[in-house]
Amino acid sequence: MSDAAPLRAPIPGGTSRSQRQLLACTLVVVVASLLASLIQNSGGRVQVMDLKIPTQNGQWLVADLFRPRSATSEQPAPLVIVVPGFQRSKESLANISLELARRGLVVIALDPYAQGGSSSSATAQSATTEGYGLFAVVNYAANTNNLNYIDQAKIGATGHSAGGNAVLQGASYFGQEALRLGRPSKLHAVYISGYALSLTAKILKNVRSHVGFSYAFFDEGAYRNELQNGDMRHAPEALRLINSALDPAEVARTEVALNHYYGTAAARNLRVVHNERTLHPFQPYSREATAHQLEYFTQVFGLTGDLASDDQVWLWKELLTLVSLVAAFLGLVPLAHLLLTHLPYFQRVVRPLPAAPPAPQGGGRYLFWGLLILGALVACFSYIPLTELAQKIFVAAAGRAQTWFFPQRMNNGVMLWALLNGLVGFLLFLLGSWGFGKKSHPRATFADVKLSAQALGRTALLALTLYAAFFLQLFAVYYFFHVDYRFVFIGVRVFQPAVLLLLLMYAPAFFIFFLSNSLRVNRALCWAGRAEWKSMLLAGLANSLGLLLIVLVQYLTFAVRGTVYWTEGWLYINLLFAIVPIMFVLPYFNRYFYRLTGQIYLGPMTTCLVFITIMLSNTVSYTPL
Repeated sequence: MSDAAPLRAPIPGGTSRSQRQLLACTLVVVVASLLASLIQNSGGRVQVMDLKIPTQNGQWLVADLFRPRSATSEQPAPLVIVVPGFQRSKESLANISLELARRGLVVIALDPYAQGGSSSSATAQSATTEGYGLFAVVNYAANTNNLNYIDQAKIGATGHSAGGNAVLQGASYFGQEALRLGRPSKLHAVYISGYALSLTAKILKNVRSHVGFSYAFFDEGAYRNELQNGDMRHAPEALRLINSALDPAEVARTEVALNHYYGTAAARNLRVVHNERTLHPFQPYSREATAHQLEYFTQVFGLTGDLASDDQVWLWKELLTLVSLVAAFLGLVPLAHLLLTHLPYFQRVVRPLPAAPPAPQGGGRYLFWGLLILGALVACFSYIPLTELAQKIFVAAAGRAQTWFFPQRMNNGVMLWALLNGLVGFLLFLLGSWGFGKKSHPRATFADVKLSAQALGRTALLALTLYAAFFLQLFAVYYFFHVDYRFVFIGVRVFQPAVLLLLLMYAPAFFIFFLSNSLRVNRALCWAGRAEWKSMLLAGLANSLGLLLIVLVQYLTFAVRGTVYWTEGWLYINLLFAIVPIMFVLPYFNRYFYRLTGQIYLGPMTTCLVFITIMLSNTVSYTPL
């Protein structure tokens, strides 16, 4: 097909409608982000700003500082350092940060080492040996005069999952320092959420801080605990914690009274154990768990205030940033339509919309459903084996060593899965065309999707334009409002230049999956004479069914046996809570862009760039310093 005589077609839809849609999406993003920002800064009563702190070995930490304007040099406030867990950034725990700040506490929320905007670490055991950066921040806060609005005698820390391990290690580290120097620990209090493995006698013996401990009753990682369950009433880990607060003359407890405070404030050895009935990844977003944490810091710091622990506004911020996320994605479609309509350079990528293939008939129906189920089963049963294979192929990242060779430990497995299932998708399309496409509709083959190199180049440039517009809008939102697009652990972070190099590594393998999806959605799953919404629903389910099956197997097994089906790979299963929604909506975008251009390439080019950038920005990355 030559671009000298392009098969031009009218671009569907009116430009005035697209203008209204784009304006509406932009206004929704701006208004929702503004309201989310007002919630985050308590209507201007809390100052929120970026920090970048240089640390040892040429490393650095990026953080958010929440300073209540009531905290001054004349009335300094306690400081709480928030440490997210593995695969999480400072924004993922903004709920507890803003709630603590609402109650008058200064908060520093970290991007842990090798996550978010912080550098990698020179050590492979960063959470244990550096507290993910906590040790450096505590030392800075305890010794600097710059933060003259904090009470340096009341520094606390809280963290979830690996972040919980980090703060307990911090309590032990600064406890040893306090014993050596004969003075109180720099860490007045710590709160551990979702991590019990470090509650050993060796670590606890050095702790000289108040300690709160919260563990999800249905924690998927509880199989690693000594009793192999999440019930903390008789857990040796929880018992060691509360018994560490008792006087040597007291009889050791054999059962934990949940929500009960042991020890005394004067001795700085208060202990409390909570056991919320939730799952590990959802624990930080439980109103009950958040209330327990707020009550803890109120008690250990001796605070008085008007806000009850159940007076929480963080969920409204999450809902508003979710609205922003949805509106920003939806805005890509009318923006593409306007660019295609008004820029002649891009108009040349538009092709006549091919006739939709007819619905399979007779034996073709059985073949269609058989291939769809086969694709879902391949997606399901290949996921965990490929994540295990990735650890053998990408050895440096699996060992947490700094490397430029595919440095993202968790995404390496997902990439192999996407590559295999993309190739399988092409094979299934060929099998379907061979089985019924040529008999009932001869054009339902690859012949429909041929495009010249020049047209492909223009399509790629259009995709890059949409990609840039998406992240430029997010940059503006973050610059003015200090919020991004997210809902709990599903988040779109501000673009970071280092991601460009990672895109060159990861995007090619992922693009095969995205292109395969666009081909199957538009040339095999959307049939003539069938309602569009039915076709799109089928496409969304077909694309996400395999991964959804994994989640169902994992948690149905957990419900029946009390132990998850995949134990060693349980963190990879937790990734699916964010990936499955992406897999479901992906066909919708591929379909919309296909209907605009009559070709299958704009959708996967755009969505691959956007979604893979999101994945690369929200994971552990062991890139060299």
